[in-house]
Amino acid sequence: MSGPSLRRADSHSSIHEAALNEARDLTDLLAQLLGKNLHAEALKTALILLEHWETRTLAHAQAEEEGLYPELLAENENMKDKLTALARDHDLMRKLAQAVKKDLQQEKLDRQTVRQFYALICIDEIHNHEEESVLPHH
Repeated sequence: MSGPSLRRADSHSSIHEAALNEARDLTDLLAQLLGKNLHAEALKTALILLEHWETRTLAHAQAEEEGLYPELLAENENMKDKLTALARDHDLMRKLAQAVKKDLQQEKLDRQTVRQFYALICIDEIHNHEEESVLPHH
């Protein structure tokens, strides 16, 4: 069973917004550090940012898939396509994070890495909007 904060649109939105704001700030910092050729500091920041995605957004996604989505589907089978699409968003974010992780483990860090982190933000923004549009209806 999912917690009450996942089922309430306002608190769920707050969770999303806090995580996204932190991700934006860290990604902007990463871009600045790379722009100044501060590779060691940029690598540390990228590792922190990846950990942020893994422990905040992707852990949240896992909780949604294990608790919230099955509950919503049990309440309304017509939501299956929407919930499948939302789970696919999570999969895309996981794949991007995994690609970044692989590069960072080899200390490969460049503009492509920054683009991948910004892509995570874009996917998550769209995903959050779609997901939050489902929550008020029950």
